[in-house]
Amino acid sequence: MGFGIRTLWGIVVAVVAAVVVFLTAGPGPAIITLVGGIAAALVASEGEATGAEEDDRQIEDGDTLSPLLTEALDAIVEPVLLIERGRVTLANRAARTLLGAHIVGEDARIAIRHPAAAAERLMAPGATAPDHPISLVGLGSLDHRWEMRLADTSSGQRIVHLIDQTAHDAAERMRVDFVANASHELRTPLASILGFIETLGDEAGEDAEIRARFLKVMFDEARRMQRLVEDLISLSRIEADKYRQPAQPVAMADLVQHVWDEFLDSGSPRAEDIDCDVAEGLPPIAGDRAQLSQMLHNLIGNAMKYGRADTPVRVTLDRDGPMLRLTVADRGEGIAPGHIPRLTERFYRVDSGRSRSIGGTGLGLAIVKHIVERHRGRLDIASEVGVGTTVTVRLPPIKSSEKPVSEGTVTKPQ
Repeated sequence: MGFGIRTLWGIVVAVVAAVVVFLTAGPGPAIITLVGGIAAALVASEGEATGAEEDDRQIEDGDTLSPLLTEALDAIVEPVLLIERGRVTLANRAARTLLGAHIVGEDARIAIRHPAAAAERLMAPGATAPDHPISLVGLGSLDHRWEMRLADTSSGQRIVHLIDQTAHDAAERMRVDFVANASHELRTPLASILGFIETLGDEAGEDAEIRARFLKVMFDEARRMQRLVEDLISLSRIEADKYRQPAQPVAMADLVQHVWDEFLDSGSPRAEDIDCDVAEGLPPIAGDRAQLSQMLHNLIGNAMKYGRADTPVRVTLDRDGPMLRLTVADRGEGIAPGHIPRLTERFYRVDSGRSRSIGGTGLGLAIVKHIVERHRGRLDIASEVGVGTTVTVRLPPIKSSEKPVSEGTVTKPQ
C-alpha cells in the first residue's frame, strides 16, 4: 500500500509530538501519542483509498489496518490495543501474548475481562477517555497488576495501553514491610530502655544491686539498637552501590586469614572452633575489601552463634571450575526446608526469640546476599535439621589476571 504526502506528513508529526511528550511527561503518554498519531494518519489514508465499506470489512475480519502500524505496535514491549466501534482492530505482539491472538476482531469487553467497571470504559460511546489510569488485577495471572491508560484519536478510535505494575507494587509492599519491621525492631528495645529509666527514677534506683542489673539491661538494649542502625546503614550503602561493580583486586585467602585473626582476638569462646582451609594458587577477585570482610564476619559469626558449642566451624576456600568457592559450615540444629528460601529476606528469622537473645538483627544474610550480588557471585544455602547448615558463596576471579596469588593452606595461628 502506498502512502500520500498527507499521510507521511501525519506520521512525521506524530513522531515529533511523541518525542515532545516523552521529554515532558514520560514514556507512557508518549507511546499513546505516537500510536494515536500514526493510527490517525493511516486510518485517514485507508479511508481515502477504500472508503467506509472497506473499514467495516477490516473490523469484521480482524485485519490490521496497515503493516507499518502493526510493526510499530509490535516494537512496543508493553501491551497496546486499538479499539474502534467497541471492537479490537489492532493488538501488538505483547497484547496478543497476554490476552491471546484471538482478541483481534473481538468485543473489547471480552478481550479485557474484568469484574470492575474498567472494561466499560472501553466502550463508553462519545465519552472521552479518563485522564487518570485504571488499575486492573488478574490479567495474565492472578497476582499480576496492570495500569490501563486510555486515549482517543481524532478519527474516533480508542487506544489502550497496559503497563505492568506488578514489580512496582511488590517493591512498594517490600518498602512498607521494611519500614514497619525496622520500626518494630527499634521500638522494642527503646520501650525497654524507657521502662527501666522510669523505674530507676523511682525508689528502685536506690538499691545498688537492682540499679546495676537494670543498667546492664539498658546497655544491652542500647547496643542492640546500635547494631540494628549500623546494619540498616550498611544495607543502604550496599544497595546504593549495587550496580557499581568493584574493581580493586582482593586476595580472598589473605582476607579469610585476617577475619580469622579478628575472631581469635575478640576473645569469643567459640573462636577456637573455627577451622580454615584455603587452597593454593588462588587468583584475586575484583571486589570491595570492606564489604567482603563484612560478608565473612556475618557468615562465620552466624555459624558460631547457631552451631552447637565445641563443634567445628569449617571455612573452606577453593576453586569450583572458573569460580572461587567459599564455604562456611556449622554443626547445629539446622533449618527446615520451608525456611531456606526466605532466609535472605530482611528481618526474617527462623526463631525470633533465639535470634534476638544472641544479638541478631535479622539483616545479616540480607546484607550477605546484596554483597554477593554486587560482586556478580552466587549464594547457596543448604541445611539439614539436626545436622547443621552450609553456606556457599561463589565469586568470579579477575579475568585479566595472569599471575595468580600464590598462597598456601592457612594454618591456625599459635
